[in-house]
Amino acid sequence: QLLALCIHLLVCMQERLLFSPEVLFVSFLDFFFHRWEEEKYEDGIKWKFLEHKGPYFPPEYQPLPDDVKFYYNGKPVKLSLPAEEVALFFAQMMDHEYTTKEVFRNNFFRDWRKEMTLEERQLIMDLNKCDFGELNAMHKQKVEARKNLSKEEKLVNKEANQKIVDEYGYCVLDHHRERIGNFKIEPPGLFRGRGDHPKQGMLKKRIQPEDVIINCSKDSRIPEPPAGHRWKEVRHDNTVTWLASWTENVQGSCKYVMLNANSKLKGEKDWEKYEVARKLKTCVDAIRAQYQEDLKSKQMGTRQRAVALYFIDKLALRAGNEKEEGETADTVGCCSLRVEHITLHDTLDEQKCVVEFDFLGKDCIRYYNKVPVIKRVFKNLKLFMENKQEGDDLFDRLNTQMLNKHLSSLMPGLTAKVFRTYNASITLQQQLKELRNSECLDNVAEKLLSYNRANRAVAILCNHQRAPPKAFEQSMANLQAKIDSRKEQLDLAKKELKQAKKEAKGSSDNKLVVEKKKKAVQRCEEQLLKMEVQATDREENKQIALSTSKLNYLDPRISVAWCKNMEVQLDKIYNKTLRDKFAWAIDMTEHDFVF
Repeated sequence: QLLALCIHLLVCMQERLLFSPEVLFVSFLDFFFHRWEEEKYEDGIKWKFLEHKGPYFPPEYQPLPDDVKFYYNGKPVKLSLPAEEVALFFAQMMDHEYTTKEVFRNNFFRDWRKEMTLEERQLIMDLNKCDFGELNAMHKQKVEARKNLSKEEKLVNKEANQKIVDEYGYCVLDHHRERIGNFKIEPPGLFRGRGDHPKQGMLKKRIQPEDVIINCSKDSRIPEPPAGHRWKEVRHDNTVTWLASWTENVQGSCKYVMLNANSKLKGEKDWEKYEVARKLKTCVDAIRAQYQEDLKSKQMGTRQRAVALYFIDKLALRAGNEKEEGETADTVGCCSLRVEHITLHDTLDEQKCVVEFDFLGKDCIRYYNKVPVIKRVFKNLKLFMENKQEGDDLFDRLNTQMLNKHLSSLMPGLTAKVFRTYNASITLQQQLKELRNSECLDNVAEKLLSYNRANRAVAILCNHQRAPPKAFEQSMANLQAKIDSRKEQLDLAKKELKQAKKEAKGSSDNKLVVEKKKKAVQRCEEQLLKMEVQATDREENKQIALSTSKLNYLDPRISVAWCKNMEVQLDKIYNKTLRDKFAWAIDMTEHDFVF
């Protein structure tokens, strides 16, 4: 029966995915053993066979209906298709605060005019005279129509999307049928960025097959480009893990089609990352002693490196000097700090020297912090700032490459980023231990609150901020209303219990009623406690992004071991995506794991 099922699936998969039967048959071996336990290739080789269908391109632009018009200065204007498409991008965002920002509007208008004909550019000179109202209304109607689809229509759409996933969403890597993470090329639109990004509003142009480099095996079926197109290039590079790549126009950065997070190669990379961070634990004391000694060095470059390491270690700062080509946002990290980014505060107590940081970090997220530092670091910072202007580099004799070269000499594979992973993971482990010993953890809600508090300590350390959700106040009000209602139910349940106890004297039947009322009170108390804990958790986390550190910096084995020890289901901590990503940790980790 199993063989018959396999043959049936092979036939179906070949028809839908166009992979060779031999390749698909060997992929069934993936079911029988753990991929992360396989022997790894040497000499930088990532795979020996790679076959896929290429990326999925978004559909071409469909012109506006004749009854939907764009107006300029009160008069209807029939735009050329390229200009009309970009106008629709803006119209779709009119309810968002982005379109009220001057930078966004200026960048959009400049790029939009590039898509216009000469006649359109001569006419449309002022964005404030543009009326996108009918385009915006049409967009809202489409959104509302999608929400109101019948079950049958939703099922049809779901099946159509699944066919796309089946065809483009999988590849064969060696003997595994692997899920591809981002097989769909992002459609054109307006760049948003995070924070106050200087390029927000710029046009993200449509990616064509001629922009895309394909990577696959020589002996595989090379993906066919869409009709009438050709690929920019076809490569057979088995030292990289991407399947396709292209360069986006806004920041000039390379984009890649990669394997899904739960793939064998991704799992191996994650495991190696956390093992390197875990190895740092064995030599971190010696490294700290070394940079403490280097704070007194006669070489200015060595002193600057020591101070930078101190900040990277103590504050989990990113190294800096890591901007992608073409990026113009004024973001910095530790090694690229300028004099204007720090303020030194002398205090009467020389043991409490304070440094104030204020700069834009990755994704234009502001980093603001006042931290006490040791006296020697403070004195060195004074020395580094002497005879410098605000725009001058604080560490003028240091960059990230120099820092990482020094770190790798102290421990193979050690970089500034490893410190961030190490400090995040060790902080989580320490916080979980301390909170377990100091807090009352009698139920799952209290245990989850404790875990989130430990996670929040990491997020604060790593500066993982977020703006409070738009619906936060309303959500909290709704939750508070439920809490108030539950309190009323609890009061009523207690009164009913008291009355039942009075009536129960001398009657065995009424004693059963008392037990029933007791359970009702207990149930209300448990539900009320759960809601109150939930409210506390939401309030404490409204401006903290817990998911970033959980995804990128926290060794998942710490969380898996905690769940086993605390008898908490893993799905309370990790969603399905993270459970798939960290399948290797879930399978391998015992309750006594220590980072």
